Amino acid sequence: MKTTFDFEKPIEDLLVQLEKVKQVAEKTKVDMSATVLELEEELEKTRHTVYDNLTGWQNVQMSRHPERPQTLDYISMICENFLELHGDRTVKDDKAIIGGFATIGGVSAMVIGHQKGKNTKERQFRNFGMANPEGYRKALRLMKLAEKFNKPVITFIDTMGAYPGLEAEERGQGEAIARNLLEMSVLRVPVICIIIGEGASGGALGIGIGDKVYMLEHTWYSVISPESCSSILWRSWDYKEKAAECLKLTSENMYGNGLIDGIIPEPLGGAHQNPVEIANTIKQQVLDDIAKLSAKDTDVLISERIDKFCKMGVVVES
Repeated sequence: MKTTFDFEKPIEDLLVQLEKVKQVAEKTKVDMSATVLELEEELEKTRHTVYDNLTGWQNVQMSRHPERPQTLDYISMICENFLELHGDRTVKDDKAIIGGFATIGGVSAMVIGHQKGKNTKERQFRNFGMANPEGYRKALRLMKLAEKFNKPVITFIDTMGAYPGLEAEERGQGEAIARNLLEMSVLRVPVICIIIGEGASGGALGIGIGDKVYMLEHTWYSVISPESCSSILWRSWDYKEKAAECLKLTSENMYGNGLIDGIIPEPLGGAHQNPVEIANTIKQQVLDDIAKLSAKDTDVLISERIDKFCKMGVVVES
């Protein structure tokens, strides 16, 4: 069953009208091409009006669309081959984070990302994309392996946050994420991070320190989800829309505040409308960046990466 959000109703209404007109034209053999053309033009105009003016909460909804491509989808579309590697060599293999060597446009790279799952069974298996400490330790192990063989690292971020369970805290969730922040900041290979869905809290940051950090157009990136923010400030989820606006979590907000390096445009209506198109856009961006970053001296690469993150949040008072 197709998922449609409330704000997409004007588009759905026009699609229904268009389909009815086409059916009538086919049945009666009457030329209704002028009406069809008029409706198609109105549909295109409405689509732009709706998708070019999404609120913060509407962007959050778009990032959670059940048909939206996930890490494994992008890997299948972008990579010529992919060899998945498992385990953190300490506890177990965390299914919420996947990773392995792959070839992208003839370039070998280490690809790592969150995987939420597409249905209930998959989501339970993947723990809804919420990684335990062993997931971040697996990611770090793979990054160090990439460093050993001088291969660039590409990460796909899509998580509601690191798993908040008691057992995760007992196994050192905070330390695992902090360790990744430290190690990624000085990794001696190019690192490219792309937020493809939700980018929540330390769960996103755990694989989000890179020379280039991008957001897809209809994604969000914040220290907390709108629902959790609403429940803390107003003791209720009813104010999640207001919280989303206050958090300034959209790609435009993040780019405007200098917290990401760029926004990757999505097909009109979201990445799920044309997965192949957005995959090709990401692939080209990744290949361009790898070529530029690989040409830099390693010490310069690390220094620029550290400087970029050190400048974030700096306020000058006059």
